[in-house]
Amino acid sequence: MTTPPPLEQPASWYRDSVAVELGDCPPLEGDVRADVCVVGGGITGCSAALHLAERGYSVVLLEAGEIGQGASGRSGGQILPGLGTDISTVEKALGRERARDIWEMSREAVRLTAELVERHAIPCDLAWGYLHAAVKRRHVRELEVFRERMAQDYDYPALTMLQGDVLREHVMTDAYPAALHDAEGGHLHPLNYTLGLARAARRAGVTIHEYSPAVEIRHGQPASVFAAAGRVTADFVVLGTNAYQAGLVPELSGRIMRAANYMIATEPLSAERAARVLPRNDALSDANFVLDYYRLSADRRLIYGGEVSYDGREPRGLKARMDAKIARIFPVLEGVRIDYRWGGDVAITLDRAPDFGRLGSNVYYAQGYSGHGMALSGLAGKLLAEAIAGQSERFDVFAAMPHRHFPGGRRLRKPLLVLATHFYKLRDRL
Repeated sequence: MTTPPPLEQPASWYRDSVAVELGDCPPLEGDVRADVCVVGGGITGCSAALHLAERGYSVVLLEAGEIGQGASGRSGGQILPGLGTDISTVEKALGRERARDIWEMSREAVRLTAELVERHAIPCDLAWGYLHAAVKRRHVRELEVFRERMAQDYDYPALTMLQGDVLREHVMTDAYPAALHDAEGGHLHPLNYTLGLARAARRAGVTIHEYSPAVEIRHGQPASVFAAAGRVTADFVVLGTNAYQAGLVPELSGRIMRAANYMIATEPLSAERAARVLPRNDALSDANFVLDYYRLSADRRLIYGGEVSYDGREPRGLKARMDAKIARIFPVLEGVRIDYRWGGDVAITLDRAPDFGRLGSNVYYAQGYSGHGMALSGLAGKLLAEAIAGQSERFDVFAAMPHRHFPGGRRLRKPLLVLATHFYKLRDRL
């Protein structure tokens, strides 16, 4: 067994604005026994651990670095219904009825987020309102078709098309010809939310070990999960590693790809300046394939994300491109200082639909949220707990989605994905 290197991440504004005290979570040492071993301390793992403990299971959670150090604590913090792919992808694979079930569960994921925040008093600045913005005229038509379809086929009335002065009441820019406003979407401080779930899990009886990367899983009844200085023997294992699996389960590796995304945080804006950016405090993402997204923090910083890399290297000219985008969209921010720049990895699947499933009878996993996991991963944790408790119907709806490995094998799948992304980037410019 070899221990993977510790996660090294550039400092984020989230890390410097932590409001949740988790307490000491020492590394695993020696052999321990539990009903369930959860691997991964992001939202999936923390939610699964919390919901399992509330059902009476003894749970040990292993995290390779610190809780929330991966995508869960470094994201744009948008809490949205839906998936990382259009619902038509699910329809084609599973049919309309199952697609409706998944859509409704994605709405439940948003409600669950709000419920967990309230029930566990998590100070994560949860706010409501989300805009999906058209960049091109063709996007306007696509968004209107989507709004009509969701109202007619999915009984989803929360979408409103905004244009002109009405749109400017939500986002003060001329960059977008239209946007869909989603009243059920929102945003929060992702690291405080993740830490709040971990704190709630500890209070429910979960044992958390940070700096304890899992290096091997031995299947069996029970299974064994090995870390560098210890072992957890458990009746069930939950894998919530997502982009940070590091080859732990080779049979899952080809089903996801790591994609790095990048973010910045400005200095705090004056109330007047913030009101000339996002006057109603909505979150926003655009309709491009390689999309940009942003929101205001509680202290009125613009948190802006975008760009993508599949090879682990920062894209050339990243700083200049991101700064230029902000200046183009919001001229009022000219001269505003950028206080933080950071990045993090998400896991994407080939069709951008999440990948839930089992390995054998007692190892469960949820991965591949494809950039749309802040709310859904919390529900995934609840569904994992339901499945382990013998109520797997809802988990199995997601697990029925077929997933293929990325083409090209280990050596060629990244170059092929980069090539495909270049195509979509060119299409975004048309």
